[in-house]
Amino acid sequence: MLERHELETFLTLAEELHFGRTAERLHVTTGRISHVIKKLERRVGAPLFERTSRVVRLTPIGRQLADDLAPLVAQLDEALRRAVDAGRGVAGRLRVAFLGEYLAPVLLKAVNLFTARHPECEVDVHEVQLYNSRASLLDGSIDILVAAYPFDGMARGPALMVERRVLAVPAAHPLAGRESVPLEALGDHPVIQYPAVTSAEFKRDRTPEHTPSGRPVPKGPSGKTFSEMLSLVALGRGVLPVGEQTRQYHPRPDIAYVPISDAPPIERGPVWLESNTTARVREFVRAATDANPVSMAQG
Repeated sequence: MLERHELETFLTLAEELHFGRTAERLHVTTGRISHVIKKLERRVGAPLFERTSRVVRLTPIGRQLADDLAPLVAQLDEALRRAVDAGRGVAGRLRVAFLGEYLAPVLLKAVNLFTARHPECEVDVHEVQLYNSRASLLDGSIDILVAAYPFDGMARGPALMVERRVLAVPAAHPLAGRESVPLEALGDHPVIQYPAVTSAEFKRDRTPEHTPSGRPVPKGPSGKTFSEMLSLVALGRGVLPVGEQTRQYHPRPDIAYVPISDAPPIERGPVWLESNTTARVREFVRAATDANPVSMAQG
C-alpha cells in the first residue's frame, strides 16, 4: 500500500516533469523527491521516469500508473472533504455576488432558500462589475458569483437563467427596424468590446472575431462597465450582442434591441474557484438550482 506522501510525490512529478518545481510545490528538497521516486521504482520493479540532464519523461509504465492513480486519489480527497464538511456543518460566512441587475432576483431567491435551510450560515450579498468580477473570486473577496457563462477557469453549476440574444444598435441605425438579424451581420458593423480583463472564452462567445462564414468582425471601442458599453452603442460607435433581459433592465430611447435569429441562447448561473468548493458553496448551488427552475427568460 502506497503512503500518502508517495502518491503525492509521484503524481506531482508526473504533472510537473521537473524535480525542482515538484520540490517547490511540495515544500521539500529535490533530494527527497528523488529518494521517494527511486523507492517507488524499486517497489514497482521498473523505471517510472526517464531522466536526462535536460528533460524528465514518464515511461509507459509510469504513464499507466499515473492514469490509474489520479482518479483514485481524487476520490480519496473528495471523501475526506465530505467527511470534514459533515463534521463542521454548513456554518460560518458565505460571500455571494451577482454580475448584472437582472441576476439580482435570481441570487436573492437562492439566498432566501439557502438561509432557510442553513440559518447558522451568514450570507453577504455584493454586486460586482465587469472589471472586477474575476479578481473578486481570485482574491477571495467573494466565494460564489452568479454570472453569464462561459467563465474561463472556474467551476460552474447548472444554468439558472436562459435567455435569447439580441443586438443592441443605435435607435437610428439601419438595423433598428428589422424584425431580426443574423450573426453574419456582425461582419458589417463595429462591435463594442468588453474590458481587457474579461475572460477570453467569454469574449469569443459574446463578441466573436469572425462571422459564421469566416468574415472578420470589426472591433469597436471597449467599455469598463456594461452601462458604459451601451452608451458607446448609443453614441454610434458600434453594436453589441446582449441578452434579451437587457430590454427590461436597460431600456433606452437611444438604443434598439433587435433579435438575433441564429444565435444560441445565453446561460447564466453560479461560478466559483474549484479550490474553494466547500460545503457552503455546494449547498448554495443546490439551493440556487432548487429556487430557480430554468425557463427561457423574456425581455
